[in-house]
Amino acid sequence: MEIPYAESFRIKMVEPLYRSTREERERWIKEAKYNLFGLKSSQVFIDLLTDSGTGAMSDRQWAAMMEGDESYAGSASYFNMKEAIKTILGFDYFLPTHQGRAAENVLFSVLVKAGDVVPGNAHFDTTKGHIEFRKASAVDCTIDEAGDTQLEHPFKGNVDLNKLETVLKAYPKEKIPFICITITCNTSGGQPVSMENIRGIAALSQKYGIPLLFDSARFAENAYFIKTREKGYENKTIKKIVREMFQYVDMMTMSSKKDAIVNIGGFIAFRSEQLFREASIYNIMFEGYITYGGMSGRDMNALATGLDEGTEFDYLDGRIRQVAYLGAKLDEYGIAYQRPAGGHAIFIDALKVLPHVPREEFPAQTLAVELYLEGGIRSTEIGAILADRDPVTRENRYPQLELLRLAIPRRTYTNSHIEVAAAALKNVYDRRDKITHGLKIVYEAPIMRHFTVEMEKN
Repeated sequence: MEIPYAESFRIKMVEPLYRSTREERERWIKEAKYNLFGLKSSQVFIDLLTDSGTGAMSDRQWAAMMEGDESYAGSASYFNMKEAIKTILGFDYFLPTHQGRAAENVLFSVLVKAGDVVPGNAHFDTTKGHIEFRKASAVDCTIDEAGDTQLEHPFKGNVDLNKLETVLKAYPKEKIPFICITITCNTSGGQPVSMENIRGIAALSQKYGIPLLFDSARFAENAYFIKTREKGYENKTIKKIVREMFQYVDMMTMSSKKDAIVNIGGFIAFRSEQLFREASIYNIMFEGYITYGGMSGRDMNALATGLDEGTEFDYLDGRIRQVAYLGAKLDEYGIAYQRPAGGHAIFIDALKVLPHVPREEFPAQTLAVELYLEGGIRSTEIGAILADRDPVTRENRYPQLELLRLAIPRRTYTNSHIEVAAAALKNVYDRRDKITHGLKIVYEAPIMRHFTVEMEKN
């Protein structure tokens, strides 16, 4: 018989999980104002809120942490990180930051000003937040196919080049500080961008003289999909594909808590020494000196090692197979999600699962609450709450996709945990016709409200 697939690692440490009762969960979610960010981790059985900083580090990473150099300036750990970024990504200049949104804050402080326009593919919440905080606008140029969750398309993170060129033609060059491409595209369902599309975006970038930025939190997963889905790349290593991807861009931001498999950390990388120098001023103001940038030496060492491990096919194959396994279970149960399965998460189509809940009562957030009540599974909404209000009209924005994200931490849960999450979701799905009312907001922050929003049942 054919030998089945197994992960290319073994487990050497575990931590206990508490199995709560339905009665406890009903009390806890009410106390958290129906915002799953407000739950204590001890109140969660399987935590699929995010894959950011929640993965299990390897023995190599833990060993590297023991050799961390905590010198304030010129740390050996900084130079380890510098070498890894140069070798794997090809950039000569970089600034460490404590995480991805800090990288955006530093870089955008240099580049983005009021009245600017930043085109891209479904900007993530922190990216859009940093843009709109500076009184600029994020313009989504994602392909239309991304809006149909049931359509099988290998690269739903792709930019529509006609949409992008329309934006580039419509505004003066000085009003477009950069094009921002998220790889993989989280907001559209963890969907990848093809190498062909990257080349097309780069050609427009050069034609109009507009710099190209990669939001690179899950760049290695993007490279995996290029290898497994795009003709001509099946025999190339992940590292070679990564180098080809990044040769087209002028700069990058990264939350290293994803594909570098660390608990904290990020960075900005540059081609331009001048931009590096300008950003260094803000890095020192917001993060720390330029050779640590809000990170400890041990974390920089773990990050450098994680960049190497995270760009190996065997690791990525096991990681993405587990996400696909959750998708396959949902296929068995007839539950609609953004197809095909993404790199880091399954995104449930809440409008199809809870068709009786009005958009203004936030179906994806309602589904998140129901899933928690059913099985102690924590997830997160990628829908109207995350989309926030229009900065001018202050009306709720209702995006085309109203999704519930089940993000899979790296090397953390077994397939038995995945089966529990799928079964809990099936139970909610089976009683979906009885869920006719959602939630209403009783408190919200003026920007990036989803982290602290307070709600009550309608």
